[in-house]
Amino acid sequence: MKCPSCGNEDTRVVDSRALSEGMAIRRRRECEQCGFRFSTHEEIELLNLKVKKRDSEEELYDRLKLERGISRALEKRPVDPEVTSQLITAVERDIQLKAKGDLISSEDIGEIVMRHLKRLDKVAFIRFASVYRQFEDLEEFREELDKLLKKKR
Repeated sequence: MKCPSCGNEDTRVVDSRALSEGMAIRRRRECEQCGFRFSTHEEIELLNLKVKKRDSEEELYDRLKLERGISRALEKRPVDPEVTSQLITAVERDIQLKAKGDLISSEDIGEIVMRHLKRLDKVAFIRFASVYRQFEDLEEFREELDKLLKKKR
């Protein structure tokens, strides 16, 4: 790992800590030349996974799309950023388990995200579901809310 301060390629790991239920690692490093300390973050990457969209087109899996969708749903909600990170990691783990070979449908990804959001924050779940399920009118929205309210009772 190159030192961000002096560009030296000799750095040593001072400390390592598991994050996100062991699915990521935070490493504290120190440059052998200038002594500058910095942190790196390593996590599992879903490589060569393709997503089959509703129109039957396929595109490469993009973690940033997942992060953006979940972040929008959780916007202004009282959820700690570390919890959000753990949620994304859990969703990706479920995507890996659900994928058939190197392919998963966007519908499967959406259902996985909704399952996790439903457990974490009901408002974020409704926000995500309203976009994902493309509610046509208030009646569809009400039906989804009624399902949530029935389970709560």
